Amino acid sequence: MAKKIAVVTDSNSGITQTQAGKLGIYVLPMPFMINNELFYEDITLTQKEFYERLAEGADVVTSQPTPDAVMKLWDSLLGEYDEIVHIPMSSGLSGSCQSASVLAREYGGRVQVVNNQRISVTQRQSALDAQALAARGMDAAQIREFLEKDKFNSSIYIMLDTLYYLKKGGRITPAAAALGTILKLKPVLQIQGDKLDAFAKARTVSQGKSIMLSAIRADMEKRFGGAEPDNIWLEIAYSHDEEAARQFCGEVREHFPGFDIHMDPLSLSIACHIGPGALAVACCRKIK
Repeated sequence: MAKKIAVVTDSNSGITQTQAGKLGIYVLPMPFMINNELFYEDITLTQKEFYERLAEGADVVTSQPTPDAVMKLWDSLLGEYDEIVHIPMSSGLSGSCQSASVLAREYGGRVQVVNNQRISVTQRQSALDAQALAARGMDAAQIREFLEKDKFNSSIYIMLDTLYYLKKGGRITPAAAALGTILKLKPVLQIQGDKLDAFAKARTVSQGKSIMLSAIRADMEKRFGGAEPDNIWLEIAYSHDEEAARQFCGEVREHFPGFDIHMDPLSLSIACHIGPGALAVACCRKIK
């Protein structure tokens, strides 16, 4: 008889608490310190409130769920489920994956922590994939192994509207940020594997979109086996400006006809480092 598997992720996946209930996935809210006050994403901190505080120049610091919060959730789930697959945000972007892996040692293999280096819409897809694999009869350890082997079968490209927040977080020098502002550059970043890296510099929004669409198509065709709807999940993510994201989604649909495109706000843990106005396109190879 197949084991009953619970799938756990965190709010970096973009899955809201309401969506989690409908999907049958459990979502740990990520904590934030804003001017030394504690908030939890999607519980005591909404997207709207977050960007309002960011615009006010508030001091925003990301954190990770406490060991107590993680273990309380696991303990409650293990009263109902045989095993847990826990999918935190990328280990290259937060320490929450390593922390969860240490905690899982106390559970005798019943909790499997997946280090597959996903974030935002690609992390969401991993949680859905875990559910699909459990439905096929895989146990938690087999699901973890599958998802970790599959980790490089995704890409994200993000175009920033401003360099201010990267400068504020110390991720680029003030001189580089000033030069980018003067030249009105739109940097395009990428997430492939565990790091957020520079990919290209665009002089206009239109050029930035073109760079991202060309890059994501190249990944589909050269790395993931073909740019076909039955092979690829295609996703859009954004920070704050939903109208711009919907317009971009229409442009993506023209480039990739026949694809179902999922769109979500970017994780606030990424948004606090890159600021509002960012647009992202992502893809994941469908599991076979």
